[in-house]
Amino acid sequence: MARYHTPLSFKTIEEILNLESEFSSLRETVKNYEIVDKFEIIFPELKLIAKAAKIEKQILFLKVENSVWKSELNFRKNLVVDKINKYFNEQVIKTIKFI
Repeated sequence: MARYHTPLSFKTIEEILNLESEFSSLRETVKNYEIVDKFEIIFPELKLIAKAAKIEKQILFLKVENSVWKSELNFRKNLVVDKINKYFNEQVIKTIKFI
């Protein structure tokens, strides 16, 4: 005999992606892309100076062409990390590396 599902027995795609453990790496990848994408929104003053390249293991890789700016941003690294983490209301970045 065929089994019929009621609408209440189905999960939404959002529930599956957000709750199922099989999708944890996908959630992390999406979050990392969101951080890279929002970098210019969080730091509009750095738009011409630094570009977020990628995130790996909670390390933000920033591309900075000018060595003077690289040195200045390295000096203020903790402030940058704190501002990003406050924006997302969780620790998403632990440190920054410059490329």
